[in-house]
Amino acid sequence: MICCLPREYKYVLILQGILLLTACSGKPLLSSLSTNARIVAFGDSLTYGTGVSSEQSYPSVLQSLIGRTVIRSGVPGEISNKGLARLDSVLAREQPDLVIVCHGGNDILRRMNGAQTEANLRAMVSKVRTSGAEVILLAVPRLGLFPEAPGYYERIAEDMQVPIEMDVLADLEGDSSMKSDQVHFNAAGYRKMALAVQQLLIDAGAI
Repeated sequence: MICCLPREYKYVLILQGILLLTACSGKPLLSSLSTNARIVAFGDSLTYGTGVSSEQSYPSVLQSLIGRTVIRSGVPGEISNKGLARLDSVLAREQPDLVIVCHGGNDILRRMNGAQTEANLRAMVSKVRTSGAEVILLAVPRLGLFPEAPGYYERIAEDMQVPIEMDVLADLEGDSSMKSDQVHFNAAGYRKMALAVQQLLIDAGAI
């Protein structure tokens, strides 16, 4: 009971409460997904699951982990402007409750203009929300000795209040034991990707 505590303890508890509310309010949250919710995994070859069977792709593994329908909508080799053009038809056809955007990797590989990639990703987020669905974002890293995602992924997440997974793809790209070739993952890698998405959904309150 706060009323019976010494004044200095009351102030400490009130301050802790304010800090907790501030921290929580700054974190983008999602609506809880019903068990019959439809999720679209939207992206390129990492979403398609190049290097493994369809059952071992991350959308298929994620579906088994979370008990919701996850539709695999990945096109190998697709650049972000092509993905943006494709997104409308996917949203109209699938009517998802949530879209997982994992795009921009081919732009990075082709050294395309980063500002345009950022604009395309922002437009994807806007299109998804306009459709009535919610959205989360997976940051795709530049390849190299120490893979790291371009800064625009984090900017988009902050500016548009989108839950984001920043680390898993960089970790996987830097671990040869998780890869089937220089870019794509093996079954263990895609499972780790799915587990990271599951955790992001849990943290954001979706499941």
